[in-house]
Amino acid sequence: MQLHFSPSMRSITISSSSNGLNGNGGGDLMKIKVAPRHISYRTLFHTILILAFLLPFVFILTALVTLEGVNKCSSIDCLGRRLGPKLLGRNADSGRVLKDFVKILNQVNSEKVPDGLKLPDSFSQLVSEMKTNKYSSKEFALILKGMMERSEREIRESKFAELMNKHFAASAVPKGIHCLSLRLTDEYSSNAHARKQLPSPELLPLLSDNSYHHFVVSTDNILAAAVVVASAVQSSANPAKIVFHVITDKKTYAGMHSWFALNPVPPAIVEVKGVHQFDWLTRENVPVLEAVEKHFGIRNYYHGNHIAGANLSDTTPRTFASKLQARSPKYISLLNHLRIYLPELFPNLDKVVFLDDDVVIQRDLSPLWKIDLNGKVNGAVETCKGEDKWVMSKRFRNYFNFSHPLIANNLNAEDCAWAYGMNIFDLSAWRKTNIRDAYHIWLKENLKSNLTLWKLGTLPPALIAFRGHVHPIDPSWHMLGLGYQNNTNIENVKKAAVIHYNGQSKPWLEIGFEHLRPFWTKYVNYSSDFIRNCHILQ
Repeated sequence: MQLHFSPSMRSITISSSSNGLNGNGGGDLMKIKVAPRHISYRTLFHTILILAFLLPFVFILTALVTLEGVNKCSSIDCLGRRLGPKLLGRNADSGRVLKDFVKILNQVNSEKVPDGLKLPDSFSQLVSEMKTNKYSSKEFALILKGMMERSEREIRESKFAELMNKHFAASAVPKGIHCLSLRLTDEYSSNAHARKQLPSPELLPLLSDNSYHHFVVSTDNILAAAVVVASAVQSSANPAKIVFHVITDKKTYAGMHSWFALNPVPPAIVEVKGVHQFDWLTRENVPVLEAVEKHFGIRNYYHGNHIAGANLSDTTPRTFASKLQARSPKYISLLNHLRIYLPELFPNLDKVVFLDDDVVIQRDLSPLWKIDLNGKVNGAVETCKGEDKWVMSKRFRNYFNFSHPLIANNLNAEDCAWAYGMNIFDLSAWRKTNIRDAYHIWLKENLKSNLTLWKLGTLPPALIAFRGHVHPIDPSWHMLGLGYQNNTNIENVKKAAVIHYNGQSKPWLEIGFEHLRPFWTKYVNYSSDFIRNCHILQ
């Protein structure tokens, strides 16, 4: 290709150099005539630059036009077809291959993997078999689908097995805590100091003095009770006004008494009583609870095979975990139902704060006694609203079987639930109600229905019995979920007055969440020889 300027500089001609060299009369590609007027060198220079820029594109266009007849496609189409795949880093056939493979996968997706199809155990084995057997695309897709389905089944089964193992770990008594109970029980029989009266005789009148702040804990876990008492006393602005009433069962009484006799928390007062020491707790007064403990169907439900009869194929792991938690043997223990008898067990007290054994107190709780309950009985944190949508999203529908007519006709599925674990009870107002009778009636109905009204522990009958008697208190008083919510907000934990390790992952178990355990262990008395010799959490 050549560029010719006329002698007068009035025209510029672009011609094919190849034609000219062959002597065949060069063909003109472009001719530019300049108007008969004076042209500055600057204008001429700019014109040449523009032409120099355009010439490569003219050459490319010419080449495409020349080849157009061979490829039988339009210039633009050819350009896109040839340059596109190269720019994208693949050949022209890759897109078609991908479309064909997706089509085969869609076909296989609606088909069932043949029962007799032999599946490779690993990806490397699959590659090896492909080389020797030369599978078709459909056969390969079926094998791939079978391997994926097998992996999904194995993962699901492993998850359920993990949940079962976690349930057994949560229900068992750790070796260290069992050791602590045995050593303290032995100390009770051999050491007079471990048997001394609690509290001392001169302090007995304070056990019914309503000017003091009375706390009640019902548990057979000595270590847990020690942490609850220690955290409450250390966090109190006026520990001299604290009275703790620790209730335990007969087998744990000696060990529990030994611990608080040998590890007092002055100036606070601690009373330890066994259920066998309450005159009011007779078979005549608690016939329903005796039936709950001895009913074969109930014992089998809580202690039997938790997998038998369960349709795991239609159950999500989270639902299965909730059902397992509901089958904890603690739910048929009298200690877990004792809170419903507080007015009778403490006839001289007007107000008490009831604490579960898996809580830690981080702030002074004396302001709870100043809360006006507006004539209600139970001051509790509601659990149907809050930042954590898993923990704070509980309504009646989460606890009851609303397909049962007795539940559907008497309860509202959208009613807000509330939490046990830290409750301020007005016992004076409670004594004017029929809460205890309602609790018994609904327990009987659930027994009659073969546990089809609800299955989650002791809270459901309390939700019914306390209807109309609950006063909501600020959620900062009681933070829940530390025993099952691994993603608990640490800053919120630090701010809460009471943190509650409700769930399976208790802080004294190895399955407890490591990042949440220090909030509990800071109140364990590691200076005690009993704690050290039993190697608790070491």
